[in-house]
Amino acid sequence: MRNQPKYSFFKNSSYAFNGLKDMIKTERSFQIELVLAIILSPILFIFDLSFENKMLMLMTLFGVLIAETINSAIERVVDLFTLEHHVLAGAAKDIGSTLVFLNIILFILVWGISLFRYFYF
Repeated sequence: MRNQPKYSFFKNSSYAFNGLKDMIKTERSFQIELVLAIILSPILFIFDLSFENKMLMLMTLFGVLIAETINSAIERVVDLFTLEHHVLAGAAKDIGSTLVFLNIILFILVWGISLFRYFYF
């Protein structure tokens, strides 16, 4: 049985904000993706898109940030375990990068199709 402290919404939220602050300070890819998310978010309010379309676009926008966060967590755990090159450590990091890459492709497809349909249909 785990020795786990009692759940506290505010304490657990502070852990999340600490993680977010750390990602913003230390992860260059996350910084770039966050800036792009901030720049692109107004599009959801400017263009007259359906609610469902806006939600899909918002989910893919956040999906990239979520994937980058998961990838960074994987990389840190692997680095905690070993800094030496190991085939499985490299594979874990590569798979985390694939997660981010696939989310970026999904984001581009959803946003591209949504904006194409808005302007041309």
